Amino acid sequence: MIRIMARMTARPGCEAQLFSVLHALLEPSREEAGCLRYALFQNEDDPQEFVTVEQWRDQAAAAAHLATRHVQQAIARAGSLLAEAPRIDRFREILP
Repeated sequence: MIRIMARMTARPGCEAQLFSVLHALLEPSREEAGCLRYALFQNEDDPQEFVTVEQWRDQAAAAAHLATRHVQQAIARAGSLLAEAPRIDRFREILP
């Protein structure tokens, strides 16, 4: 299983627009083969920060997700809304 956390920071004043882009990813991503979890969070102390928490069956499913039309469109739409490049971290469970 692949676990991914993607952190994105909106430019000041672009929080609502970035939320809209990220929210639109939820349903199509959850419907993808191999998606076990896809959730979106907003930092309560810093509303400019958003995090997606993803779980994929395997690396192939995670890679396929990045190639989907909805992800590619979101990347294009989010570019001008971001204060910095997204931080993408992969995790493995070390204790069940």
